[in-house]
Amino acid sequence: MTTLIETAPAMELTPQAIDHLVEALREYHAIYSPLFQRREPREWAQKYLHGLLLELPRTSIEPMVLALEGPQVKAVRTMQLFRSAGTWEDEALLHRHWQAVNQTLGEADGVLTLDGSDFLQQGQESVGVKRQYCGEVGKRANCHAGVDVGYARRQGSTLLDRRLYVPHEGVEEEAYAARRRQCGVPPDIACKTKPTLGWEMIQAVHQAGTVQARWVTCDAAFGRDTTLLDRIDGLGWWYCAAVPHDTQVWRPWPATAVPPWSGQGRTPTRPRLLTGEAQLEEVAQLAAALPADRGTRQTIKEGSTGPRVARFATLRVIAVRQGLPGPAVWLVRRRNELTGELKTYLRHAVADIPLTTLVRLSGMRWPIETCFEDGKQSLGMGDDEVRGWRGWQHHMTLCMLAHFLLVRVCLR
Repeated sequence: MTTLIETAPAMELTPQAIDHLVEALREYHAIYSPLFQRREPREWAQKYLHGLLLELPRTSIEPMVLALEGPQVKAVRTMQLFRSAGTWEDEALLHRHWQAVNQTLGEADGVLTLDGSDFLQQGQESVGVKRQYCGEVGKRANCHAGVDVGYARRQGSTLLDRRLYVPHEGVEEEAYAARRRQCGVPPDIACKTKPTLGWEMIQAVHQAGTVQARWVTCDAAFGRDTTLLDRIDGLGWWYCAAVPHDTQVWRPWPATAVPPWSGQGRTPTRPRLLTGEAQLEEVAQLAAALPADRGTRQTIKEGSTGPRVARFATLRVIAVRQGLPGPAVWLVRRRNELTGELKTYLRHAVADIPLTTLVRLSGMRWPIETCFEDGKQSLGMGDDEVRGWRGWQHHMTLCMLAHFLLVRVCLR
């Protein structure tokens, strides 16, 4: 029999279960209301948050206003302008949000979770929308593609920040210039990869210094980016990154040396691998070669699916950086005993870190996926019907604030 390793709790975040919703919202909105310089946007922010928490077939502006204000065309237009053209700053709200999250959830070994969030969209006129891989349906589809950072600990989880991924043609090609103007895309926006967007958010949270954290976790789409991993390491945080099975590493540290000068050209300065040194190996091959009795059988509590039993094994390996030895990391093998599914992770942490910590971290990525599910099912995160750049930022910020309100009430 194995000991159950807790990750983060499954939280029943249903707005309809909140007693005295209006009073709870008024108290919560007071945290952020001073950041709205004028009375009108301050009041509409509270109404928007209230609308996101309503039980509606579709949580878009018109049904929200109809439920809150009645059939008032002017009110619909006012809320649309509040979201799409309001001059309030998301960054200030997010920084206040991080402070509130830390007061409620913060702990020294908190975990930042990095993941993509995609939302199906109709038409081709919205900022960033194109036919691309959509995680919501598991295939290519017309969608918005976002990148999010969440925060998780043993008591709960929520979202911290978000970025909209805009494909290169959306910010570079002349054919999209008219759409950029119509959507209000800032002229200095550059095309950035999803790992780069993730890094910007992680760096912002770290620089703010308001959220306690020790770890960053991510899936293989981000774990394959070694620049991202090295940047996280440079912050003094540790990472737990799922990696593709064909990721290559060394087991023994391969010897390197700077070649002697041949007498012609520039004097060599960059080390090279010595001839006959150890060959690179794929992590899946190393994991499969580990003896069956190596490692331990562990039971992990992940989300609402209940405990999962898996066999874990670890191996100290050397990561690859530009063809040369990089940092020494832990290769963690996780094999589901029921399905046989194999997952491989690279963890950069101290050499004597307990196995139970490595096991727990392998199960700490699901909370952000649950945040997305809650946001889409209960808070209208994917019902925005917004085309513009500013409108997308405003909508996603308010959805994150609405989610954290539910977390606060649930923990109380």
